[in-house]
Amino acid sequence: MNKTTYKFLDKINLPSDLRKFENKDLENICDDLRKFIINSISENGGHFGASLGVVELTVALHYVYNTPVDKLVWDVGHQAYGHKILTGRKDNFHTNRIYKGLSGFPKITESKYDTFGVGHSSTSISAALGMAMAAKLNGDKERQHIAVIGDGGMTGGMSFEGMNHAGDTEANLTIILNDNCMSIDPNVGALKKYLTDMSTSPTFNSIRNDIWQVLGKLKTVGESARGIAKTIEKSLKSFVLDNSNLFEALNLRYFGPIDGHDINHLVKTLDDLKKIPGPKLLHCITKKGKGYTLAEKHQTKWHATGKFDVESGKSLAAKSNKKTPPKYQDVFGHTIVELANSNKKIVGITPAMPSGSSLNIMMEKIPDRAFDVGIAEQHAVTFSAGLATQGMVPFCNIYSTFMQRAYDQVIHDVCIQNLPVIFCLDRAGVAGSDGPTHHGAYDIAYMRCIPNMILSAPMNESELRNLMFTAQSKNNGPFTIRYPRGKGVQVEWETEMEIIEIGKGRMVCEGDDIAILSIGHIGNYVTKAIKKLNKEKIFPSHYDMRFVKPIDQELLHKILKKYKFILTVEDGCVMGGFGSAVLEFMAENNYTNSVQRLGIPDRIVEHGSQDELYRECYYDDEAIYDFCNKMLDHQGSKYEELVI
Repeated sequence: MNKTTYKFLDKINLPSDLRKFENKDLENICDDLRKFIINSISENGGHFGASLGVVELTVALHYVYNTPVDKLVWDVGHQAYGHKILTGRKDNFHTNRIYKGLSGFPKITESKYDTFGVGHSSTSISAALGMAMAAKLNGDKERQHIAVIGDGGMTGGMSFEGMNHAGDTEANLTIILNDNCMSIDPNVGALKKYLTDMSTSPTFNSIRNDIWQVLGKLKTVGESARGIAKTIEKSLKSFVLDNSNLFEALNLRYFGPIDGHDINHLVKTLDDLKKIPGPKLLHCITKKGKGYTLAEKHQTKWHATGKFDVESGKSLAAKSNKKTPPKYQDVFGHTIVELANSNKKIVGITPAMPSGSSLNIMMEKIPDRAFDVGIAEQHAVTFSAGLATQGMVPFCNIYSTFMQRAYDQVIHDVCIQNLPVIFCLDRAGVAGSDGPTHHGAYDIAYMRCIPNMILSAPMNESELRNLMFTAQSKNNGPFTIRYPRGKGVQVEWETEMEIIEIGKGRMVCEGDDIAILSIGHIGNYVTKAIKKLNKEKIFPSHYDMRFVKPIDQELLHKILKKYKFILTVEDGCVMGGFGSAVLEFMAENNYTNSVQRLGIPDRIVEHGSQDELYRECYYDDEAIYDFCNKMLDHQGSKYEELVI
């Protein structure tokens, strides 16, 4: 990052430095912090709009509360860049989301100010409540616990579970509802309407602000004034707003809404709330992308960005006129529309990620059969099951890492009933710079153990289309199709679709020395490795298995009888994954071939580009090349090192 001087921010390395400033300096500090974020992200890329929207809130929280003694928990963590910059990571913030650099999300092992590791939504309230109850059990009555959650995260069922429990305690917990009316995609559901009504009612806000001012002036009178003001405010809400008792019904003291960009008012409010015992919620109205005009106007586009020119907003990514393969998500988006036009029973479902999954294409063209259910993965699965009972053909598109949140529903509501729900798991395998909270490492292992489930993965775009076509062609029961983040390999991908025989693999190329069995997109790295091996007169056979369950037993018998050396390759965890399925088959049929499994190892894999992580985990084309060489000359010491 180019060296830019910041009059105030340059003097702040930790929150203790921030607290040395006077209130009159806070606006300038916010300006510096916002400029720092804009300049840094423009040069390095990353999540953008959310962090700009909470600059004032971030400064206020660290100014008022004694972090890290007081515990600050961020939900998801897209908005935590300012927090990282103020807590000792300013000088190496340029490494954010870069391989071996700072994580893009709060992470316990990275800083004592990161009180809880996050990445999935709606966890902050439960985590902060746990910390608050621990403090109470330890006899600590002074420590504060603050959960910052967005209006999108608030739609997740887990947030309501946390609030329901919190309201039944006397925990020293403050929930900050960061209401920007904007998540990665527009929020949906009744809660959105409720928050919008509450935050935009001019009558309520005008009178409520008057009450607040009076309350401040009556501080010296004591709690009786607060009680009177609270009673008046409660009555006002009931009068002005319908159903305005949502949070009060959960026994949470509600305050707000307030302007989340008024730093001085924020500081005063938080300072007052700190003195009020028990669970409470402060409703802050913010604007995602605040301070950068383009990000304010186009919030979805600027949720996350690559390098860009600050003045114009133009991307600095290298451009080419050469036609390139599409992203797998876009192949899904266009193909489901094509299928839905022919099959009127097809419906599309996604939990709050229509643009990320490209279901937004169907939502635009066939809106009555495409559903964004909000951040509600469990509901998405059971909603899909309900549709399936009535003869519909649901394509439930969920990122692999988020499908983990609905595992019980997959088993209980879909597979036990053998319902024809088609799960399209986007971002399967290592997901890149979002890191371990977003890697889709475990879906092969957790899906293949469930009875009635069909589990497949395409090697390219045509295969994805064929698998989608196959899945909807008749009632096949539960059907999972997994595919990675990013682009495929076919420029001309809009091929005529064909039915694939379920449980049948295919031979990609025939050889003599060793058999390589792959599942999914990673098979293209096998192709690269084989080209290099062929130059050295080594000729492996390559089989794209297509299905992990049912696995192609006929093909496996043929392979295991012909080849002494077997190499399995998958972009998923080796524990219980595709390679394990091959070994299980061998054990059951008394085969003793020499087998090596390549895939995600039994450890947490950090962030980096997909190619960097393939390399680190040792299942890229170079690793495949090395293993083939060493397996065929297994006396070599390097082979022993590889095996270890």
